Amino acid sequence: MISRSKLFLFICTFWIFSVEVQAQENLNPVVVEYVRTYSDLAVKEMQRTGVPASIKLAQGILETEAGRSDLVRRSNNHFGIKCKSWWNGEKVYHDDDEQGECFRKYAEAYDSWKDHSDYLKSQPRYAFLFELDPEDYKGWAKGLKKAGYATNPKYPQILIKYIELYHLDDYTMIAMGKKKSSTEFLAYVNVGENKATPVKTSTGGVVTTAEGQSVITNNSGQTEVIPEIQQVTYPEGEFKINDTRVIYANEGSSLLAIADAYRVRLKWLYEFNELEKNTEVLEKSQLIFLQRKRRQGSKEFHIYRKGETLTDISQMEGLRLENLLEYNYLKAEMIPAPGEKLYLKDEAPARPKLAAVVQNSVGEQDLAMLNNVQQINAAEESYLRHTVSPKETLFSVSKKYQVSQNQIREWNKLNSGELKIGQELLILKSR
Repeated sequence: MISRSKLFLFICTFWIFSVEVQAQENLNPVVVEYVRTYSDLAVKEMQRTGVPASIKLAQGILETEAGRSDLVRRSNNHFGIKCKSWWNGEKVYHDDDEQGECFRKYAEAYDSWKDHSDYLKSQPRYAFLFELDPEDYKGWAKGLKKAGYATNPKYPQILIKYIELYHLDDYTMIAMGKKKSSTEFLAYVNVGENKATPVKTSTGGVVTTAEGQSVITNNSGQTEVIPEIQQVTYPEGEFKINDTRVIYANEGSSLLAIADAYRVRLKWLYEFNELEKNTEVLEKSQLIFLQRKRRQGSKEFHIYRKGETLTDISQMEGLRLENLLEYNYLKAEMIPAPGEKLYLKDEAPARPKLAAVVQNSVGEQDLAMLNNVQQINAAEESYLRHTVSPKETLFSVSKKYQVSQNQIREWNKLNSGELKIGQELLILKSR
């Protein structure tokens, strides 16, 4: 017989495991993508100013609807900071507590994240927060509400929920040197059949295992599995992606019926969605845009996952396919390697590495394409990849690698010496 103490321990363990599994299954992939995009910036801002990384990430998720809100798309304002009398920068007007309120507008997300930290540091009403333990995210969440940062009475509880569900306190620990990002699983993405796949923030070379998994090797020599396509649930009826009208239509839907229902010309549906003009019904369930997609995405970049097509990404991001191809120096038939960044707003510093997958039978055309991919990848292997950090300039990067600024411009087809945070530069390896 099992003793009462062992039975109690078993029940507790099973309950904890069940809660953890259920929590992982409830994770929103859009939120996970937001955390993955801005976690490094949150860590660096905490190290610079002392604002806990967990709090910054939670506020960013809440204030921007994980990067999808109308305000952040129009202004790069990730923290809902209003103009105030002393603000001399650009402005946008947005309905919030009152109609047509003035909000700060930023050139890029980094400026918003920096301004938010500086704002909290400079305002006397927030001074008491910096006396708290940085790991006391509950104290910070309640303190922000007490100091008048937000009017929503549930503001602290929402921040705390995000921090605990997505383990955002791990990033605070990283900023304090208590955890290493290369050895900790910091967020989780659901991948098929409700299996939670851990995702880390570091990047490196991508290989494909015998099981067909895409594995990325980080700078510490450790490997991690790159998640495949995420299952996203879209609302019924009309909604917006990248501020553009769209619906999610089921397999077998008639394009003519969609055109009639939403009063859009059929020829426009073909054009807006890059569809063949002889398509009468949809062969698969997919997004159908009712307006022309934007020339720029709402995010800086998209991490390519195995199984996606460039057309899929164009639809998911509400970005014209021609612009996606142009920004990343790609052709429609090319397949990026899993884990590669695809730029959505501006030209990439270089073409992403391409996947070279050989099937059992390869035709002449496929073989020619494969050879072309291998040649491109071999050429890119001659280069190092450098990710631009805050405050880095073309001059400092050239000194770091002992090359000239003109060489870096030439290698990366740069028209100016201006660099952006997160931009990847190719540096020719010394021989």
